[in-house]
Amino acid sequence: MTDVTKKVQDYKDSLKIKAEHLIIKGFPEKIVKLNQLLETPNFQDRDLSDVHQDLNIPVPPPSSGTNEPNAKRQRIDSSELSSSNASVEGTRVYSLPNGTVPCNKPLSDLIHLVKPHIRELVEDSNLLKMWISFMIPKIEDGNNFGVSIQEDTLAEIQSVESEAAAFFDQISRYFISRAKIVSKVAKYPHIDDYRRAVRELDEKEYLSLWLVMCEIRNRYCSLHDIVIKNLEKIKKPRSSNAENLY
Repeated sequence: MTDVTKKVQDYKDSLKIKAEHLIIKGFPEKIVKLNQLLETPNFQDRDLSDVHQDLNIPVPPPSSGTNEPNAKRQRIDSSELSSSNASVEGTRVYSLPNGTVPCNKPLSDLIHLVKPHIRELVEDSNLLKMWISFMIPKIEDGNNFGVSIQEDTLAEIQSVESEAAAFFDQISRYFISRAKIVSKVAKYPHIDDYRRAVRELDEKEYLSLWLVMCEIRNRYCSLHDIVIKNLEKIKKPRSSNAENLY
């Protein structure tokens, strides 16, 4: 055995030991920890209004145009707009008078709390995936019931890994969506519906973060359950006395 081959085998052996320790001891500890976290004030019995935050975008005074309801607006050609003599009524936003619009701090703090658990689920799923992959025996005819169990378990783990990775995308989409609505508030500060849309989006994201934490806990439970129930077949998919049956 060459030195490189020995290092690869040592890596596989260490990974198997780490994965078995994770599924037997690590997963139950994580499940208990996540249950305790979901019972904290961050997620339990929290009023949705707690995640509301002022946008720091004041409502400017209305433009000093005519107040007559039936007054006709004069049409202005594009050539006239470029003329120095053209005068257009309205409110233009060149900058925010009160400074920047901050991210929602309660939700940002919650995201900072949730993201490490998402990352851990991705890493743990990847570790279990490699562990089972290393234990799948070479392809042979017959006695493949244990191998099918390995493959079904591996498919479930891959599904959990993909779902956990998608949680990161969900967080980034929230910030992009909120930025678009806030830009509308800055452009049309007199329209209260845009301000209401920001509050509704923040409430939705809070519920989504709570749901993400519940799903992370549930995925740990399901992975632990399916692996523990089939641990013997996963580690030894083919019995040693299978040939005696024929």
